[in-house]
Amino acid sequence: MDEVVTHEHDVVVIGAGGAGLRAAIEASAAGVSVAMICKSMLGKAHTVMAEGGAAAALANNDPRDSWQTHFRDTMKGGMYLGDWRMAQIHAQQAPDRIRELEQWGAVFDRTPKGMTSQRNFGGHTYPRLAHIGDATGLEMIRTLQQRGIHMGMDVFMEFTVRRLFKADGRISGCFAYDRNDGSLHVFKAKSIVLATGGITRCWEVCSGSWEYTGEGHALAYWAGAEMGDMEFVQFHPTGMIWPPSVKGILVTEGVRGEGGVLRNSEGRRFMFDYIPERYADEFADTEEEALAWVDEVISGELTTHRRPPELLTRDVVAKAINSEGDAGRASEHGGVYLDISWRDPEQVMRKLPGMHHQFKELAAVDITEQPMEVGPTAHYVMGGVRVDPYSQETSIPGLYAAGEVATGMHGANRLGGNSLTDLIVFGRIAGEQAAEAANDMDHFAGIAQSEIGDVVAETLTPLQREGGENPAQVVGDLREMMQHKAGIIRSGNLLLEAIDDLHSLEERADATSPGGGRTYNPGWHQALELSAMIDVSRMCALAAHRREESRGAHTRADFPETDDSHWGRVTSVISIGEDGSMDIGYASYPAIPEELRTLLDTDDPHEED
Repeated sequence: MDEVVTHEHDVVVIGAGGAGLRAAIEASAAGVSVAMICKSMLGKAHTVMAEGGAAAALANNDPRDSWQTHFRDTMKGGMYLGDWRMAQIHAQQAPDRIRELEQWGAVFDRTPKGMTSQRNFGGHTYPRLAHIGDATGLEMIRTLQQRGIHMGMDVFMEFTVRRLFKADGRISGCFAYDRNDGSLHVFKAKSIVLATGGITRCWEVCSGSWEYTGEGHALAYWAGAEMGDMEFVQFHPTGMIWPPSVKGILVTEGVRGEGGVLRNSEGRRFMFDYIPERYADEFADTEEEALAWVDEVISGELTTHRRPPELLTRDVVAKAINSEGDAGRASEHGGVYLDISWRDPEQVMRKLPGMHHQFKELAAVDITEQPMEVGPTAHYVMGGVRVDPYSQETSIPGLYAAGEVATGMHGANRLGGNSLTDLIVFGRIAGEQAAEAANDMDHFAGIAQSEIGDVVAETLTPLQREGGENPAQVVGDLREMMQHKAGIIRSGNLLLEAIDDLHSLEERADATSPGGGRTYNPGWHQALELSAMIDVSRMCALAAHRREESRGAHTRADFPETDDSHWGRVTSVISIGEDGSMDIGYASYPAIPEELRTLLDTDDPHEED
């Protein structure tokens, strides 16, 4: 067997974004030894790409805000499919996590009174997003990293984890390889926190960074953890669409939060035509009313909550843009126009400096003078590993998950800004609980040499193959297929085709030949990533085919209605069968307590009649 280096740490955190860093900080503070493994360089996590802000009911810009309203907005935005327990914990704890970041040195934008400034975002009743211009995620990572690196944790950068190990049903460690030199490593652990982010690189047009190939989701699934809600993939309404080289790059919702308006090729502000009945009382239905609201925001004297329709939830806006294209009213390159140029240029430059730079450099567009061309882009997966809401422990003892890799809080659609506070709220809980579990164990469980040998052989096999396809070609075909057959609008026939296509793609993946050796070989990395990309794509297609309704981010052209009588009560649960097959079932969350039910705009969706 090739030489394998062995490490021992009480807690291993896989992923170094907001959730991973916050978990590692909390575990280190508990006095256990911590290893952090990250696929990229430290500080390059996908969290840095989050721009608009972090949602927390601080009530600085509008004193009417509260955790109760935040809870209601989260449940309503998720079409009531989310775990109310996680939504409650998040809404209650998010303000303290933002204040904690400030105490650790995060430099949030300020109101004239010196308080943390908050901006408007889709689906939020009040201005709720604490922000640093349009670079909020970058500042969060800077702050968390600066805090974490002084706490004694060991960091393993540019490592990819390939397998989780179990002993007597409990997590016992993981296997990883160094992406630079190909060296092989086993990490013994008493508990592991998964914080690996999302899966959106499985779609051709996406806002995700290169790391988002779904390996964390796949690791949990292969180890036997239950997965949930994998049909719900959010397409952010505003990604860049021109030039082709930048297609999919995120255009922050903060543009619309600062008054940006959406227009079609006819110059018409079309979102007034797409306000769902459930939001009719909350959104302006005339241009005059929408402009009056923006004037109040700019003046700082907000007295109404009838927001412009551009601030509807992301699923509604993305599907509206798609509908305008289908009706022949698309922009020059197939999207729509997003215009913030009517606002004072100095205000735009102050509030959205990153967006101004992004469009100037990548598209030769000055957003203070010209509209932007935008269109939907795969952005976030609401589905992931099922966790206990109070501990973040998965169905595998000793394995915890937090952030985008975990499911529960967001239901069928995530509200903008909830992701960043999700990371720090549940990252903290996962780190605390993982450390507590590790402290209760007096020894490391063993890892069978045969299991290590199996994963070593599996990892090195692509390098030994000759005459096969370049893995990049298979990755490209997979992403194109998912874009067209499991994208923003789905149908039963296309989803069945996607499932069949994934079988043939899997056969092709198993025969790819990256060539070269272990050192600095991106083809090898892609060949290894394909197994995860195919399995998470299969989870999405299978769950989407089974859910015969439209809800939130999941839209079926052949089942356009939302069915609360059945599908509103259950979430999908995917697990690996004894024969290696992908099994799917359904489960419900506990009934919502009466004091929380009264906050909602609907009867308890989880309570049986």
